[in-house]
Amino acid sequence: MSNTITESNFNFPNQKSVYIGKVRVVHNINDKELVMIATDRLSAFDVVMPKGIPFKGQILNQIATSMMKATEDLVPNWLTSTPDPNVAVGHLCTPFKVEMVIRGYMSGHAAREYKAGRRLLCGVVMPEGMKENDKFPEPIITPATKAEMGDHDEDISREDIIAKGIVAEEDYLVLEDYTRKLFKRGTEIAASRGLILVDTKYEFGKTKDGKIVLIDEIHTPDSSRYFYADGYQERQDKGEAQKQLSKEFVRQWLIANNFQGLEGQTVPEMSDDYIETVSERYIELYENIMGEPFVKADVSNIQERIKQNVLEYLNK
Repeated sequence: MSNTITESNFNFPNQKSVYIGKVRVVHNINDKELVMIATDRLSAFDVVMPKGIPFKGQILNQIATSMMKATEDLVPNWLTSTPDPNVAVGHLCTPFKVEMVIRGYMSGHAAREYKAGRRLLCGVVMPEGMKENDKFPEPIITPATKAEMGDHDEDISREDIIAKGIVAEEDYLVLEDYTRKLFKRGTEIAASRGLILVDTKYEFGKTKDGKIVLIDEIHTPDSSRYFYADGYQERQDKGEAQKQLSKEFVRQWLIANNFQGLEGQTVPEMSDDYIETVSERYIELYENIMGEPFVKADVSNIQERIKQNVLEYLNK
């Protein structure tokens, strides 16, 4: 797909280093600020798919930057500017090596663990007698270690994070507090749009002056799972699948095509028609989560557009 960005080989003025994540590419400018480009890459089961999804990077970037602005009164974040639909700029931070996953409902990974008979997830007890997509009595925090490209994120308990020195206890308590505050606000925003925020993950870092801030993305369909609130209880009572807004539909398609990122498995071929349906679903996700129509950016030469917009920002 020529109208997507899957590689980012920019070399900006005063660039010190580049970090390539599964979806985002982060450029360190002068050890002072970061230019983060949201590509159209699609990652599932910790594997990057061979083809990009049109407008996916723009969708993720615009949801994340909007949600950061909607939560900055609760939790400080790294963001300072958005010079391009696919680009966010912010303070240089040292990331914590954990993802703070919080779950309001027993879905996805938690439900798969539960179905396998396990009642302990990251050191947190899941009550007996629950069924998939039931609401937890209280949201639970189930952290994961951050994996390098190609590796799998691993579940880890709060106790292990502190005992292994991955995060100092004093800092970890702040991460937990921020995670609960963000999830509460995210739940309220979702409810105002007829949605249920099921689960999500947050990432945090420290600025040069030691301040803990929210980084990366927030409340996007890549980092979060949403249900439609309308009819949720009826579907639960009947034992039906929930209507959801997340990239879970991609995971389910991959599972149906015998791929879960396990050794020896091959990523199934994604036809252009299938890629187009995924792009349409992401636009639907945007419009429901944001409560406004999605405006497509000019993608006739997406690399050049990003380059010019970032250069103009840096030259200011």
